[in-house]
Amino acid sequence: MNIPMGSIKRWRVQIFAITWLAYAAFYFTRKAFSVAKLGIGDDPSFPLDKMMMANLDGLYLAAYAVGQFTWGMLADRFGPRVVVLGGLLISAGAALVMGTFATLPIFVTCMLVQGLAQSTGWSGLCKNLGSFFPAQQRGRVLGLWSSCYAFGGLVASPFAGWWAYTLIGSWHAAFISSAAVVAVVAVLFFMFQRNTPQDVGLPAVEPEPVLSAEQLAAQQRVSVLEPLRAILRNRTVLTLGLAYFLLKPARYAILLWGPVIVYEQMPSVGKVGAAIVPTAFELAGLLGPVLIGLASDKLFGARRMPACVLSLLALTVALALFMGALHTGSVVLVMTLLFVMGLTLYGPDSMISSTAAIDFGTAKAGATAAGFVNGCGSVGAILGGLLPGYFDTVTVFIVFAGAALFSSLVLMPYWNARPAVLAQAGDFVPDRNAVIKPLRT
Repeated sequence: MNIPMGSIKRWRVQIFAITWLAYAAFYFTRKAFSVAKLGIGDDPSFPLDKMMMANLDGLYLAAYAVGQFTWGMLADRFGPRVVVLGGLLISAGAALVMGTFATLPIFVTCMLVQGLAQSTGWSGLCKNLGSFFPAQQRGRVLGLWSSCYAFGGLVASPFAGWWAYTLIGSWHAAFISSAAVVAVVAVLFFMFQRNTPQDVGLPAVEPEPVLSAEQLAAQQRVSVLEPLRAILRNRTVLTLGLAYFLLKPARYAILLWGPVIVYEQMPSVGKVGAAIVPTAFELAGLLGPVLIGLASDKLFGARRMPACVLSLLALTVALALFMGALHTGSVVLVMTLLFVMGLTLYGPDSMISSTAAIDFGTAKAGATAAGFVNGCGSVGAILGGLLPGYFDTVTVFIVFAGAALFSSLVLMPYWNARPAVLAQAGDFVPDRNAVIKPLRT
């Protein structure tokens, strides 16, 4: 049966756009607390010290990690529409409550709820894209699509900072304005998103196996945990998870503490300036995933790990130099290093977190694989939220530099690996359970 290409092309554009917008929107409520910290620190009616703020970030990130492991399996079973739409609505509600009621018990509860809601996004939306794009297109599509989270982080902090400290004059507005954005996007998601081409009367983009009645019955009896069991037996998925665990702390420290770190070291820039300076990190994040995807295809013959390893080595150097740049007081130098860090962090971040979904297969366990790898990264992100509140910034960035270096070493044995769907005949030993299998030497 031929696919009516005009229709499938239109739906691919629509699904790409609405899923991109949905994940970018999550960053508004995700970054609201990092901007609100600047005002909370000066608010005598709601005394939260850095350690308590770090604990709240830790609660959020712990819930986020649990959600990553959980929602991927549920998105495979029930579809992204239910899971992601629920996450958007709950995230907006939690942010609205935090902006309205400033008490510690409410903040603790809402940060837990926010973490669970935010974690619905990545695995479900990766699965959604995989349903509309065939395997041979998913690499470059996801590379371009991954700019969504860099864009979200890029615009969310200045947006919340402008509402909070320029327009309204209260940190509460950082939460309320961000909640409004996410609520609007949730409405758009409900209107324009669909789970699969079959939902709009089109055939699947890839042929589906014909199953007997007995096979269908057996498939329906398969536990929701079966995809998780499968990926836990896959060594490459476990390696990607470890590498992502090591990479994520630096990114989340900058996301959650960037404005505070800049304001403490360079108070002359002011609160709005402190919210704007770290956006150089997210600005570079728009380019990182696209450049690393092109490099892996054009320079390394579809080998993903060389581009990741080289990027991580450059990231190690940038992280090691960052505190020295802050002490110079030069805004240009600080933003330049932040840009380099974003360029060399977001590329490997995108490739590692989406490779499992692309190469494991989106039909049955793609969301579970993406959720597992991102769950491992989210466990590491907890350290990114906690460490800046407990240790001096110099020590923290030395630790991050060491973690980035170790992450590159973890991936080094996979230098000559290719995704199974892109490998040439004879390059790898076929293995139905393999995500990436090293080449024979």
